[in-house]
Amino acid sequence: MSQIHATAIAVDEQGILLRGPSGAGKSDLALRLIEQGAQLISDDRVELMKKGTELIAYAPANIEGLFEVRHLGIIKLQNLGATPIKMVLDLVSAEELERFPKDQTIELEGITLPLMRLNPFETSAAPKVSLALAIALGHIERIK
Repeated sequence: MSQIHATAIAVDEQGILLRGPSGAGKSDLALRLIEQGAQLISDDRVELMKKGTELIAYAPANIEGLFEVRHLGIIKLQNLGATPIKMVLDLVSAEELERFPKDQTIELEGITLPLMRLNPFETSAAPKVSLALAIALGHIERIK
């Protein structure tokens, strides 16, 4: 079990771990996804635990349901409890992205997960998260 600096959300109960340094846009992108129906698991810090073949994410007790919205403050939201993570999304600048990325994975707590990279401040970032999740789950195929 470990705790990491990240934000975790769920789209249709499929967990997504958003990683990046402070100011990278984790909470900003999570807010846009929550506005579209995603659910908060945990903001800023995420507990990770291996359970069988799944990586489970949940909020540390002291920040459960708390969500930081820059320039508005910390607000209380309804959040999911322990949720399996299906994809890790590293948030990076546009200059760090490849036009046609290769498939990547990452191992966390002994569990291998799809790893994708995204610029969270692009207008199309939220729809790209949905597409990335569909790719990670094998619902759609990435050709190149």
